[in-house]
Formats: sequence, structure tokens, C-alpha cells
Amino acid sequence: MRALLVQGASPPTYWGFQYALPFIAKDAAFPPLGLATLAAFLPESWELRVRDLHLGSLSERDLCWADAVLVTGTLVQAGSMREVLAQARRLGVPTVVGGPAPTTSPDRFPEATYLFLGETEGRIARLIEALEQPGRVSERILSPRGDAWPSMELARVPRFDLLEIHRYASCSIQVSRGCPFNCEFCDIIEIFGRVSRVKRPEQVLRELEALYRLGARGSLFVVDDNFIGNRKAAARLLSEVAAWQRDHGMPFDMYTEASLDLASDPALVESMVNAGFGSVFVGIESSEPKALREAQKKQNLRLDPAQSVRILSEAGLEVLAGFIVGFDSDDAGTLARQREFVSQLPIPRAMVGILTALPGTQLSRRLERQGRLRADASGDQFDRPNFETAMPELELVEGYRQLLAALFTPDAFFKRCQLSLEIAPPPRAPFRGGGLRTLARAVWGIGICGERERRHWFWRLLIRAIRLRWAAVPQAVAFSILGEHFIRYTAEEVVPRLDRRIEEIRRELAGTRSGLGGRSPVWRSPRDGPKAGWAGAALPAVVHENPPA
Repeated sequence: MRALLVQGASPPTYWGFQYALPFIAKDAAFPPLGLATLAAFLPESWELRVRDLHLGSLSERDLCWADAVLVTGTLVQAGSMREVLAQARRLGVPTVVGGPAPTTSPDRFPEATYLFLGETEGRIARLIEALEQPGRVSERILSPRGDAWPSMELARVPRFDLLEIHRYASCSIQVSRGCPFNCEFCDIIEIFGRVSRVKRPEQVLRELEALYRLGARGSLFVVDDNFIGNRKAAARLLSEVAAWQRDHGMPFDMYTEASLDLASDPALVESMVNAGFGSVFVGIESSEPKALREAQKKQNLRLDPAQSVRILSEAGLEVLAGFIVGFDSDDAGTLARQREFVSQLPIPRAMVGILTALPGTQLSRRLERQGRLRADASGDQFDRPNFETAMPELELVEGYRQLLAALFTPDAFFKRCQLSLEIAPPPRAPFRGGGLRTLARAVWGIGICGERERRHWFWRLLIRAIRLRWAAVPQAVAFSILGEHFIRYTAEEVVPRLDRRIEEIRRELAGTRSGLGGRSPVWRSPRDGPKAGWAGAALPAVVHENPPA
């Protein structure tokens, strides 16, 4: 049996880093961890190939080689996934679609021969039987969602050897699934449950060892949606990882996602830094207590979010943060306060998205009961909301456009970068292998040939880092490279798109006033297609609350 494993492609996104990748000579941000996880459970007798559409297009030769094509992706990748499924179907090749998008929205993939819903571990026998013995399995859905969530102790070391890891900016592993909290808008607790299931430390060390033997070094994303969902297990793991890192010369610069209450546990923060973690994504969502209560994000009400960010930053964890606008309690003043709040924090990568009712979430169920759900979620948070908002939509989208544009001007972005440099302790790692070449590309591409304002800030940030401490220079260069992506993507893609949406809403309102009718109830984003890859292994392309997917 020859199986072709295909990762659907995302359109340009904040977390794709398309404008930054050339400076570090990489082709994509993150590898398809979900497919590598799936591959470890397929029979050893099968011949496997992985094709990540972020690295290049799929050829007809690839499809003709395969006896079966297995496709995965997130909601925002659904369009790409369906193209692959349709192409394989035309060639008569059986297909299976799995991962987060079909798990939450199986009806979106009519082209697939089979659907595999949920996680792989302990549940894959029927899929193998269907592909090895065509015609014997009659059902189309091979893994009902009603199955219990499997133990992470069943997990195997992903087939990292099938991936072109040298082409990615970061490698990835997964330690746990699930989250103990109950945020209304979050689909993670619907897909993976509210009990944090964790791998044993020895399982994680085997994965680190496998990556190390393949030559992986540098950035490593622990893709858990809440790394500290089980704090005792996280503490046990961190001591083991710290020892492994020291024994191997600290080869990995690690980062992950966690709830903001991490800041209330100094010992755990210190353990993360000692294990080689240098940054963490947290879901702050809003500085407004009323919005947090509405979203059932009670854990954020126990802490001062600004103080929490400073605690984490001063300890050595750069904070990446997610914010949301569009809660029922929001108004124009909320967006202005959100801008002021973010501007005062050392968070260069502050992602603000419009609230989205993802399939299967408590939010989508509530809005459907209220008759307010008007379109399927596309997985793109930087567009119109997919439900009737309490705040007038035109006012919300106009305010959101102004908020994003203001946060990602060169001045605003680099002031947050400078604040982060001044607060954070010296980073552990200097320039790694290839770092000097990255520095040279940054000096030439940004400091000499770059756009005037970003060129000015490149040298200003570099000089500031040198005055603070030489060890901060790599971080200053990294911030400048990130700025190329965040500033350009906001100005060149997101803001023009929102301008088009604003005009679209105005036309609809004018049509309603003139009696010509308003929005179609089946309106969809043109990207109709948060983060997990095939069958539970997370793909780090942040959908809100879940970054970097």
C-alpha cells in the first residue's frame, strides 16, 4: 500500500510569517506534525510520502503514485484540502480526510471517500481495513466522535524522518491535549476535552532525541493549547526536559501556549525558563472584566493582565498574546481601551481578532439558539464576524480596522519591541548556526534597502540592544525581521481587506434602507474553507486562543 499524506495550505496569515521567512532562508513556518503523528500508526509495510502544500504544489504524478490519499488541515485550509480531494477523486484514487476541519465540520468535505473524525491513538484499525480491503468497509465515517478521548500514553514518536525539517523555521512536538477551562468561544475543549491528557516524560524525551538525531536545532514549538493544563505533570516534565537540554548543549529554543494564570506560579515559570522556553502565547482576549465574564474566561479575572505580562517578561518569557473584539458587551470605547492597553505592554506580537463562532463551540450553539448565527466560520479571524453582533457591525469593523492599523504601524510595533528588550533578561542563546547570515540579510534587506521608517527603527533597535547588553542583539534582529511580516501583512493585506468589507457593509445597509434587501443569510468569507493537524496532533498556525496556529 502506497499512501500519500497531504497537508492543506493556508492563505497568507499573521502566523505564516511569509514576509519574514526569506531573511532566515526557510520556506515555511511549521511542519505538518499531525501527518507525522498519523504516519507513526500506519503499517510498517506501507510506503509513505508526505506533501506539505506550504512547500510546493501537488503534482498529478504524486497522486497517480498513491493507492490512497490522506488529507488534513484546519478550517482556513479547507479550500486547499477540497481541491486535493477533488483532484484525487477525478483520478479514481481513494481519499481520507481527517484533522480539525472535518472533525468539527464533516459536511464540508463531500469529495472525500472516507472521513476520520477525532484522534488517531487506539482508533485507526478501521481506517487501515478500509484502505487495505476496498469494498469491505461500508461506512463513510470511520471514527465516530462519540469515542472516548484516548490516553496520550498510547502516542508514538512521530515520523519526523518523513518531513523536510530543514525547510521549516521551527520544529514541533506535542506534550498534551485538552484544557481544564471553559471559554465559550474555544473549540479546543470540544475537540480534545476539558481534562488535560499528558504524555509521560520519557515519551517526550524520545521525541526530542529523534529530532536531535535528524539534525534539528533552534526553534521548537510545543503546540499544546494549554501547556500548564495539568500543572503537576508539566512540572515533572520540565525537570526532565531541562536535564536533557543541558546534556545535549541546549539545542532547542522552546515556546508554547499557556493560560495567563501561569504568571501566578513563579516556580513553574522558572522551570520553563530553565528547560529552555523563551516565549509563551497567552489568551488575554480583553482587559474588560465584563467581556471576560461573558466569555466564561474566569481564570483571567483572578489576575491583573498587565502585571501578569510583566511578570512573565521579566522572568525571561517573551509574551505573545491573543485579543478579541466583538463580544456582546463591547462598544466603541472598548476598542479604544484595547488599543491603549496593548500599547503599554511589552507584546510585539499582539494578535487582535474579531470574535468568531467556531463550529461546535458553546458560542455557536448559543448564537444559533438566538437566531444570530449567519455563516459558517472560515477560520479567518481578520474578517467580518460570522454572526449578528450586538455592536453595529459597521462600527465594529471600522473600529477593528483602526485598531489593527494603529497597533502595527512601525512606531507602535517597534516601541513594544523596545519595551520587551528593556524588561527581559539577557536571552540564553546567542546567534546560532546560520545566525550571522541572517544578520547579514537583515542588515542589507532592512537596514540598508528597507522601507525608510522600518530602516530607521532597525538601527534604533539595534543600538538600543547594544547599549542594554550585547546578548540582546539577536533578539533585536529577530524583532526587526518579524516587523517586516507583521507591519507589511497588516498594511498590504489585512487593512485593504477590511476596507473592502466596510464598503460591502455600507452597500448592504444602503440596500436595506432603499428596500432592496440586505445581507444574504448564507454570506461567507471568500476564505471559507485553529490548529490541530491530523487526528489530534496540533498544527501551529494560530487560530485565536491557539497560536501559533
